[in-house]
Amino acid sequence: MADEPSLGELGRLIQALRGDVRDDMAQINSRLDRLVSADVYAVEKAAMVKAIEDLAKGVQEVQRQRQADADRVTQTRRWLVASVIVPLLGLILPVVLFVAGGKA
Repeated sequence: MADEPSLGELGRLIQALRGDVRDDMAQINSRLDRLVSADVYAVEKAAMVKAIEDLAKGVQEVQRQRQADADRVTQTRRWLVASVIVPLLGLILPVVLFVAGGKA
């Protein structure tokens, strides 16, 4: 019987245990307060996915615009050759051939 704790000691041990449990629960609650709820996480993830999709669409639009600009430059070069250089050669080449043919 000498090894058994008295009622006062049991009361103090139980109070200490309750205090430890209360401290542990307070620590758990403080850590839970820093976590994001599943609903907020789902909304933020959906917003991030939408932002990435919008960014991808923007990149595709820029690529399409760059291709359109490159096509426009190519068309301008073709127009320049077809409407300026070819007729100019058509005027100069007969003169050059006439002059070269006259000297021979």
